[in-house]
Amino acid sequence: MTEPTGGDARHVAAQPSALSTVELTERLATQVSTLVRTEVTSALHEVKSKGTRIGIGAGISGAGALLLYLGLATLIAAGVLGLATALDPWLAALIVALVVLVIGGILAAVGASKAKNAAPPVPQHTAESVRADVAAAKGALR
Repeated sequence: MTEPTGGDARHVAAQPSALSTVELTERLATQVSTLVRTEVTSALHEVKSKGTRIGIGAGISGAGALLLYLGLATLIAAGVLGLATALDPWLAALIVALVVLVIGGILAAVGASKAKNAAPPVPQHTAESVRADVAAAKGALR
């Protein structure tokens, strides 16, 4: 097959052993450029994915923290009601506060776990792929 370059046509062989040093160098530069672009794109996608998981974990933790805050406010209200009355109103407020605190604690723990599992937002799969590419290149040079 022929490929125009500049105004002349040159023969591009299918077998690397039939290519000249210049053609091999051009092919290497093109392939390295493509490989680098692919790895950078892969790293960006991986970082975005991990960032999304961290954001979800932080959102769930925030919801849990808000419920813990509301539970604390309800406990304070329960203390006030306990001092103001004999038994029924503050006991009801205490039960509600405990339920809110339990739910908030569970949400905070789940959110923290999700955020911890997603961190660090390092593109590990891409890093492993680059290491494999470097090892393959070193092996081919030997």
